[in-house]
Amino acid sequence: MAAVIVVGAGVGGLSAAARLAAAGHRVTVFEQAEVVGGKLGRYERATGAGTFRFDTGPSLFTLPQVAAELFATTGGGGLDLVPLDPIVRHRFPDGTVLDSAPGERFAERIAETLGADAAADWRRLWRRAGRVWEASWRHVLTSPVDPVRVAGLAWRLGDLAAIAPGRTLRGLGRTHLRDPRLRVLLDRYATYTGADPRRAPAALLAIPYAELAFGGWYLRGGLGTLADALLERCVSLGVDVRTGTAVRSIAVEGSRAAGVVLDGGTVVPADVVVANADALQVYRDLLPAPRRARRLHARSLGGFVLLLGVRGRTPGLAHHTVLFPRDYDAEFDAIFGTAPSPVADPTVFVTVADDPLVRPEGYEAWFVLVNAAPQGPVDWPSVAPGHADRVLEVLAARGFDVRERLLFREVRTPADLEAATLSPGGAIYGTAGHGLLRPPNRAPVRGLFLVGGSVHPGGGLPLVMLSAKIVADLIGAG
Repeated sequence: MAAVIVVGAGVGGLSAAARLAAAGHRVTVFEQAEVVGGKLGRYERATGAGTFRFDTGPSLFTLPQVAAELFATTGGGGLDLVPLDPIVRHRFPDGTVLDSAPGERFAERIAETLGADAAADWRRLWRRAGRVWEASWRHVLTSPVDPVRVAGLAWRLGDLAAIAPGRTLRGLGRTHLRDPRLRVLLDRYATYTGADPRRAPAALLAIPYAELAFGGWYLRGGLGTLADALLERCVSLGVDVRTGTAVRSIAVEGSRAAGVVLDGGTVVPADVVVANADALQVYRDLLPAPRRARRLHARSLGGFVLLLGVRGRTPGLAHHTVLFPRDYDAEFDAIFGTAPSPVADPTVFVTVADDPLVRPEGYEAWFVLVNAAPQGPVDWPSVAPGHADRVLEVLAARGFDVRERLLFREVRTPADLEAATLSPGGAIYGTAGHGLLRPPNRAPVRGLFLVGGSVHPGGGLPLVMLSAKIVADLIGAG
């Protein structure tokens, strides 16, 4: 039995803690915030009409088999999952509405909406996406990797042809999809890793495949209930979870991690340390390694969020609705260009759950997200009120004017995410996903491991949980 310290009680940290406790280790989790969940945040507001509850982080759950395996391995039970159809409703500037759905049903909807040629293009790309997914799952997503190991993998020629190293997701879409609306739809999946589709690797084709092959899901009561379930599992396994306790640094003896130093100076020894913090925070602050930190300064995009209490019901919205702008490239220029700025005409992602657990009767709880540059390049506290007004104007221009129906609005910026989770710049996915690999799970110091969305295999709830499995397997049983 090893004494293990986990730094951070996000989904990656809690998942790793549960797995390691189930494997027989003595596990302590230190979380600087007063609540668990990390970027899987929640906000609750009581009003005279009733209580509104919002997820302030992820709003879509995919690859449910990953969570099922985690809970089965650590004691059984599971999550209250609700399948979504459509997974996402896409509204394009020309008025076209296209609803995504699992598997072949999406191709059928493309045929009905965009025509037979567009559907044929999608089916050809879909077959390629399946090959990318299988190769990614087999070689990358479920194993510890680093650049040396990836270079030495015995890739099959078919895998390499599908993954297309050196090509971008944008380039792949321009080659295979004639309809510009499908190209825009494909581009959006680069933002799932916080990246610009013009620079993101073609291998990200695995993301739409995972979403559309295995379906999109909602957790009744909100996705934040995942954090509750993970915390409950940890506590039942004897994990000591200490919130409101910040870690100042990782202690090292010789070439091995030896525990952590808390903010007050207390040293807590351990045989193994698992860091569920942004990799930049680890290598800049907790265990300074300037050369490694320099490689991580290209931040992923952030999110500018409006939480809206809306009177009445709104026709035309699905659980998730994406409203595309006329000039998608202008959005990426504003975020990733040499002079980052708030996006003037952004893509707007709206989540409205038809769930009585998150809103009073006769009201809707809107989560409105637009892509944003990180805090630092943009001073978000100073521009937030004006940008919030602008987002509401964009919603109105695209057919959803709720300004006269607002009971309240709350704003969340990258600066707020940085303050709440200590993620540098409030970048949702850590380093921008413009390369095939993120920082490895095994640190250069023995006994130190990294989990979470800023490291391998990447961002998003299922990949974060996979990072925890990879690390637990590397550490082994007690």
